[in-house]
Amino acid sequence: NDPDTKASVSHDFTCTCDSDMTIVKIDGPATCTKDECTTTPCGTGQTCNDPNTSPSSTGDYTCTCANGVVTTGGAATCDNDECTATPAPCGTGQTCNDPNPAANVLHDFTCTCDNMLHDPNPAANMLHDFTCTCDSDMSIVKVDGPATCSSDECDAMPCGTGQTCSECTTTPCGTGQTCNDPNTSPSSTGDYTCTCTNGVVTTGGAAT
Repeated sequence: NDPDTKASVSHDFTCTCDSDMTIVKIDGPATCTKDECTTTPCGTGQTCNDPNTSPSSTGDYTCTCANGVVTTGGAATCDNDECTATPAPCGTGQTCNDPNPAANVLHDFTCTCDNMLHDPNPAANMLHDFTCTCDSDMSIVKVDGPATCSSDECDAMPCGTGQTCSECTTTPCGTGQTCNDPNTSPSSTGDYTCTCTNGVVTTGGAAT
């Protein structure tokens, strides 16, 4: 722009940058810059940096998250909780936890079974060392597989003095009666029999 075109007036022209109209130089070319960060292209809490502010250099600015995630030419995705992915990364009945949801920290999530077995060493390279313990008898323990649980009602001695019970330890039958539990599954109760010496048999209680 030449504000005075008289031949006697020289060196009064101005050069103004198209990229920033506030940059004006009189009597010579202006030094134009275009800092892309001035338009706030990064997200909240992110730091913007434009390494080359030449008007011809665009899309080279970086956005940096507080946790170190860096993206060039656009706002950064600072967090990426892998547990929110679809489909869910853990199976049914499992709880997912991502200890570091930063977008640049991947594959660190853990899956924990809601019904946990007892694993003394959960390290990935320590396998087949878990134990299963019967609820009906805490002394029945199996390593690396399901325990064979039983609930033999004769184990509680249901028969009285002088009675013969298969592994009896308590007294549901009368004196001189024999106790037998045909099904020792924990879900099978009340099916034991008491047998008198004269052959009378009662199920689930002392015989008369």
